[in-house]
This record gives sequence, structure tokens and C-alpha cells, in this order.
Amino acid sequence: MSEKLFRLTPGGDVENDRPATNRLISGDPEFKTWNVEEIEGLCCGIWQSTPGKWRVVYDEWEYFHILSGVSVITQDGADPVTLNAGDSFIIRPGFAGTWEVLETTTKDYVIRL
Repeated sequence: MSEKLFRLTPGGDVENDRPATNRLISGDPEFKTWNVEEIEGLCCGIWQSTPGKWRVVYDEWEYFHILSGVSVITQDGADPVTLNAGDSFIIRPGFAGTWEVLETTTKDYVIRL
């Protein structure tokens, strides 16, 4: 492939992280992130998490596509939404709620800061 076309796959440098302790609700989730591109307030890559549940608050806009696994995302005051492989969603700034990974989940994402 050329330098203008990239395949979005896990590989190379990986960032390992966990939810902040004050946001953790249950489990011991571990995140892996492969940032593939970061340019002019836009970033994309692949994210993976092991099971657990934590609070989320989004200040950014995100598009994501679930590649594998099962998660449940719940906006405060709304019904839970189950995320399965093949699902695509947009989360807008101001979203607050919980993210629960039931089965290790992998997604690709595009975030606009």
C-alpha cells in the first residue's frame, strides 16, 4: 500500500490503560489502543477492552464500528443499548453514562476533538 492508503489493523505501538479508579464501577477492564492517525484534531485507530463497567463522559465526537465482542452503553436517563459485532454508532459531545464490556470488545474509531 502507499503512504496515502493505510490498512486499519492492530499492530505497532500499543497504549495500555484502564478506567480512572473514580469512574470504575465493576470488573478490572484493561484497554489497548492502537492510534493509527492523528492530524488536525482528528484521530483514528483501534481500541479493545476486556470485561468491566465504568462511567464515560464525552467531550469529543466519535464514530465507531464494533469489530468483535459485546458491550452495553447506557446514556444517563436512557435505556441501555447493546453493541454487537457489525454495529456502528456516533457519540456526540455531552454524552454521559456507562460503558460495560460483557465480552472483550474491539472497535475501530474516528474521533474529532
